[in-house]
Amino acid sequence: MVSFELLAEDAGARRGRLETAHGVIETPAFMPVGTQATVKAVSPDELRGLGAQVLLGNTYHLGLRPGADRIARLGGLHRFMGWDGPILTDSGGYQVFSLDHLVRVTDDGATFRSHLDGSEQRFTPESVMAMQRELGSDIAMAFDQPVAWPAEPAKARAAMEQTHRWAKRCLDDERAPGQLRFGIVQGGFNDDLRRESAQTLGSLAFDGFGIGGLSLGEPKTLTYSLLAAQTAILPRDRPRYLMGVGTPADLIEAIARGVDMFDCVLPTRIARNGSILTSGGRIN
Repeated sequence: MVSFELLAEDAGARRGRLETAHGVIETPAFMPVGTQATVKAVSPDELRGLGAQVLLGNTYHLGLRPGADRIARLGGLHRFMGWDGPILTDSGGYQVFSLDHLVRVTDDGATFRSHLDGSEQRFTPESVMAMQRELGSDIAMAFDQPVAWPAEPAKARAAMEQTHRWAKRCLDDERAPGQLRFGIVQGGFNDDLRRESAQTLGSLAFDGFGIGGLSLGEPKTLTYSLLAAQTAILPRDRPRYLMGVGTPADLIEAIARGVDMFDCVLPTRIARNGSILTSGGRIN
């Protein structure tokens, strides 16, 4: 169900148009982050006025509290957020694996302790996709396993291969009507693994692709080279989404390397602490 139109290219940069059930996203597009169904300190009306096209919610946080089933009973995530435009939900893979020693991983999925009350939770590719169906997001992300910097190649390969197996299960799971599904490429900080992941995921019938596990402490030069290695391989006719990256400089560098979508908490986080981003740089 690919609904992406590539309108123009200039060197590596692209301009496109992604159709979703709740409207069109003109790319490149930055997604303000509403982790727990609200963008902190910014109302939906203000977001519209600022030109936001699409918001991000997080399946990990929303699944734990208030629960995807409760949001579904209340009319779905769009109604819950008071936002009638497109919404992308992250799968929660990054949040689960950032718990590190609290996580137990098998081929079936990941078992972890809730950061809220310590209760045992289990995420599988199927349960994560089911939660995103209940939430009613326009774009659902596959469950993935990122690794922290500096991951050894053997650890990065194991996590990448797990991500690939889980991606196929996410695709095999039931699709909500009108919901797009994005796979997530991984590979740690190894060029060969990054290329392999882009090749493997790019051959699957996802509607777009997240590029995960970057900007986690590695040098910027490495981030950009790994990013370029993957965008050179991923299908041209589907959108690419660089996950969790959002400084102005990073956006420009990523757009130049063929990225279409981004998300980051940075703009609202620093604003709540007295800083703003301007055309002349950051002002504190």
